[in-house]
Amino acid sequence: MSDKNSPLILGTEPIGKLLTQYAIPAIIAMTASSLYNMADSIFIGHGVGPLGIAGLALTFPLMNLAAAFGSLVGVGASTLVSVKLGQKDYDGANNVLGNVFMLNLIMGIAFSVVFLAFLDPVLYFFGASDQTISYARDYMRIILYGNVITHMYLGLNSVLRSSGYPKMAMFATLLSVVVNCLLNPLFIFVLDWGIKGAAWATVFSQLLSLIGQLIHFARPSQLLHFHKGIYKLHKELVEGIISIGMSPFLMNLCSCLIVLLINWGLKEHGGDMAIGAYGIVNRIVSLFAMIIMGFNQGMQPIAGYNYGARQYHRVIDVTKLTTLWGVGVATTGFLICHLFPEFIVGFFTTDEELTSAAVYGLHIVFAVFPIVGFQMVSTNFFLSVGLSRTAIFLSLTRQMLFLVPCLIVLPRIWGTFGVWVSIPIADLTATIVTAIVLIRQFRKFRQQQA
Repeated sequence: MSDKNSPLILGTEPIGKLLTQYAIPAIIAMTASSLYNMADSIFIGHGVGPLGIAGLALTFPLMNLAAAFGSLVGVGASTLVSVKLGQKDYDGANNVLGNVFMLNLIMGIAFSVVFLAFLDPVLYFFGASDQTISYARDYMRIILYGNVITHMYLGLNSVLRSSGYPKMAMFATLLSVVVNCLLNPLFIFVLDWGIKGAAWATVFSQLLSLIGQLIHFARPSQLLHFHKGIYKLHKELVEGIISIGMSPFLMNLCSCLIVLLINWGLKEHGGDMAIGAYGIVNRIVSLFAMIIMGFNQGMQPIAGYNYGARQYHRVIDVTKLTTLWGVGVATTGFLICHLFPEFIVGFFTTDEELTSAAVYGLHIVFAVFPIVGFQMVSTNFFLSVGLSRTAIFLSLTRQMLFLVPCLIVLPRIWGTFGVWVSIPIADLTATIVTAIVLIRQFRKFRQQQA
């Protein structure tokens, strides 16, 4: 292995150079993933109308729930493959690949069957009205038809990344984004399929990337490849995948609950247009959050390696630098959304009522957004150095301890404003807790380094 590709450089190369090297591919992939989600909202907003945007927003809790099951397999498999390869247990790594295939097949089909059978009641539970149910149903039914494709595509992309093909995993994501953006206007405007067109564009774009992944893993020349004997589910592998993936599963589950409470509050106090406004604001927040997550992914191996090497000063340095970039990205989002809110919302809709509601929500949600960069990086820091319990505690503190109570209490006092303002209040209080925990951990590092 050349010095350039050796993991030893994580302990010797300048922090700034390493962070750039590791973060850029991750940022590209995460940004592409966010743009992928935004494309549907933008084309639906202009091709279907404001009720289409509201109908799409109603599907977010169900999409988060699907993502929870996807991360349960994908994240766990990614870690397990890395461990097996590090141990030179290539048969074990191939068995993980086969088990990922089978688990995604089983979970994907089961999820679709259950929710297709109860789709209307579920959507009404999520906040649908008689005006928006048809849009949400039309979109979600097609997404559920292709749910196996989505699960398989995301699961195999995780295995690709952890088996030494991060650029291929990135290109698979980029391909799905580009194809989705090309098919959306074709299906929505040219073929006049409406919101169904956006759903079919999503499924077809993911199918194309999945075919590329299947071709890659079908080659016997690959270290990890499909072959007879790897598809039998092994209890220890399934337990390992699920136990590792449980953390992101719970976090996605909490996200589902949060979006559900937001939709309920907005439906009761603001109606369909308020739900549509949240759909727009949520997509904009996700774009900046995904960029910060890209920096987090770049930081993770650097912080983890130097923590293991007991070079705590380098752990602190990379965390500080990543925090600086994270806050910078969040501050950029804050400035853009406060200075040009109508312009940003205009990408999604030209409807005056929906624009007004979205601009109103945008100003409130982004009120303290710069500190979100700090909170996200700090939480990831604890995950990077193996303190996963602390990371989970900080993530769940923001959502369950602060945001959920706010969403239950404040809308009863302030109506729609109470729903919107719950988000920055939770961000502010969670950041204070995170800062206290982080400062204490840095003090421990300095004491141990001395």
